Amino acid sequence: MFNRELVKGSTSLLVLQLLDERDMYGYELVKEMDQRSEHNLQIKEGTLYPALHKLEKQGYIDCYWQNREKGPARKYYKITEEGQEILKERTNEWHRYVQVMNNLIRRNES
Repeated sequence: MFNRELVKGSTSLLVLQLLDERDMYGYELVKEMDQRSEHNLQIKEGTLYPALHKLEKQGYIDCYWQNREKGPARKYYKITEEGQEILKERTNEWHRYVQVMNNLIRRNES
């Protein structure tokens, strides 16, 4: 399990990346993050839903309701064109950040 602040700071990037692959509903996003992280990144609903609402307000994602044969309708989220653009920017920024942090950490190991 990772520090909560680290997770909180990267949630939007992770959500945009997953929604760039396919539309998903909230619980599906949580499960996908958990599975892909090999259970090391467990996002709680209290972290995910505020992030989804913020991304929606910013125009990076949209939502729609999907009816099901059994059970209640599900609210699906999808990335917008603007969301795809910001995903590219944030991904590049993330890679630069990781590189800088790795350089700093390695320097301190010497």
